[in-house]
Amino acid sequence: MWVGFLLFILIMIAIDMFLLGGKKAHHVSTKEALGWCITWICLALLFNLLLWWYLWETKDAAVAYQRGLEFLTGYLIEKSLSVDNMFVFVMIFKYFAVPAKYQRRVLLFGVLSAIVLRFIMIITGVWLVAKFYWILYLFGAFLVFTGIKMLFMADDEPSIDKNPLLIWLQKHIRTTKEIQGEKFFIRQKNLLYATPLFIVLIFIEISDIIFAVDSIPAIFAIVDDPFIIFTSNIFAILGLRALYFLVANMTEKFHFLKYGLSVILVFIGCKMLIAYWYKIPIGISLTVIASVLAFSVVLSIIYKPISHHKK
Repeated sequence: MWVGFLLFILIMIAIDMFLLGGKKAHHVSTKEALGWCITWICLALLFNLLLWWYLWETKDAAVAYQRGLEFLTGYLIEKSLSVDNMFVFVMIFKYFAVPAKYQRRVLLFGVLSAIVLRFIMIITGVWLVAKFYWILYLFGAFLVFTGIKMLFMADDEPSIDKNPLLIWLQKHIRTTKEIQGEKFFIRQKNLLYATPLFIVLIFIEISDIIFAVDSIPAIFAIVDDPFIIFTSNIFAILGLRALYFLVANMTEKFHFLKYGLSVILVFIGCKMLIAYWYKIPIGISLTVIASVLAFSVVLSIIYKPISHHKK
């Protein structure tokens, strides 16, 4: 199953590279991004159905339903938390004034590195939990802290101007002043220069690492099977580029989503902390997460941002 899924990943990445945007740089419209988002979601649900059928045939109905719900919940967690990361991506691209038609190449490398990063973090996490079960309580406390922090800082606009990393990069890396198409490096007067797009890539990669620190512990509260954890994560990541362009084109329309995500993190963290005394059934977890997300989206549609009222 592992070999088959890794082969599937390679095929999907090839499709993402050559069909979503192809080789030519272009601006991805909301319609195109929405279409690909729906495609990736349908593929994830199809995989979930096949997994359920396989376990039904080889194990029993109870295992099939349990693993099926775990995959769906893990996928929903990863997908919903990745939306918040997309807002950070939007901010990074805006700060460096990267034209929309050049963003696809940066995101492609971001997706490839994210797959490798998730594999390493998941395997490491499984080993840590197996050796030191109490680490789940640290994960839980961390998620509660992160959720509360996100709740109180949801309206704050992140800034890159005084970022220590940016200051260090500007001092130590020879960089061109202008973006050179989709190139990360160019040669000028026999000297190798990094383009601003390479600096953007570094920020995207670091942002994804920080995001993974939140999302990986969160899924450990739901699932203990490495295969389910990895597959649900990767399915969410494969649709990351399409999700970004969708969020980038609709960034102002889901302003309550960050509050919903903070509530989800606190809920998952509490689930981990009370696991010794009471294990919340997977069905309840899925219902709570889906309900919070739906409620956040509905509120965002009904109520406009406060800043709009001030204007």
